[in-house]
Amino acid sequence: MTIASPSVIVFGSLHYDIMVHGPARPRKGETVAGESWHPKCGGKGGNQAVSAAKTGIRTAMIGAVADDAFGRALVENLGRQGVDYRFVKVADGVGSGMSVAIFDSEGDYGAVIVSGSNLLLGQSDVDRAAELFNEQSVLVLQNEVPDLANVAAAKAMKAAGGRVILNAAPARDLSPLLCELVDVIVVNAIEAEQLTDVAVVDSLAGALDAARLLAQTYPAAVVTAGGEGLACATKSDKEFLIEAITVRLVSTHGAGDEFTGVLAAEIASGTGMEDALRAANQAAAVLVSTPRDTVQ
Repeated sequence: MTIASPSVIVFGSLHYDIMVHGPARPRKGETVAGESWHPKCGGKGGNQAVSAAKTGIRTAMIGAVADDAFGRALVENLGRQGVDYRFVKVADGVGSGMSVAIFDSEGDYGAVIVSGSNLLLGQSDVDRAAELFNEQSVLVLQNEVPDLANVAAAKAMKAAGGRVILNAAPARDLSPLLCELVDVIVVNAIEAEQLTDVAVVDSLAGALDAARLLAQTYPAAVVTAGGEGLACATKSDKEFLIEAITVRLVSTHGAGDEFTGVLAAEIASGTGMEDALRAANQAAAVLVSTPRDTVQ
């Protein structure tokens, strides 16, 4: 009998990103002269898969692209980064997912995504990838694909005895079906505010309050609070507060995905929750302080 090895499975979005840099993000009706732009292979799912794979753990992506230049670039990038892309399908009649992100001089950004082929993920894609799901695997989900597609993937993982991490971004109402299948929910401050009754999450104390509320629904809840750090609360009353690592900020883009991908890899490898959170926090700090101006 073959014994399954620890692995991360990412079910979710692939976007071809256009990154625009300028002095400020435009207000409504305003045109701002930019300084530079570059393309990047992303999508929350794609980013998280690459981040997990960089740790050395076996990583697979279940997703959808179109038969276009963006789709081909996204699949090729997964291969270069060591991600198993056998279960990324090529969809007909729709374009690949893409986004435009506009960065200001402080490294913060706003973005618009066009989901395209990502909205075509569903039960059939889970069924095709059945061989990936086992008790040694961690499944990573995000909110850039349909809720029912996430439910299908989470059901398959729980039936196989594995664990499920949901990065509930962008924030949206989650179905009770999905909520009951999630082992760890990961959100940032804004998403935590939208999913709980905490008015403002701008400190570690606020992040912990939000994590406690989320832990009433999920076995473990992680709330990241940007430059403040992160908080974690569990249904078993364990709590962790981890301060941010001081770095010179270059760009916050992708920090949450780096955090989630590394967290999943550490959990799959058997690392305890607190140490897994610290490793993920360290990886995110390195990312936000690293210049990025080429296709990933």
